Amino acid sequence: MECIKDANMKKCNCSYASCSRKGKCCECLHYHRRNGQLPACFFHDSYERTYDRSVENFISMVNAMGMRTA
Repeated sequence: MECIKDANMKKCNCSYASCSRKGKCCECLHYHRRNGQLPACFFHDSYERTYDRSVENFISMVNAMGMRTA
């Protein structure tokens, strides 16, 4: 499958400027999964800027924002 980096960049909310995986969703997902994390796109911008990609932070965000998980 051909990477559509330009299209991905329009939706990517990762604020880590020097990330080599920015716009490369497949690489990003594999990297964060390997590290027991979630990618930036799973987080609201205010949570994403903390660079805490942990599942615990995601759950905290969902609870704090009253988001539905199902």
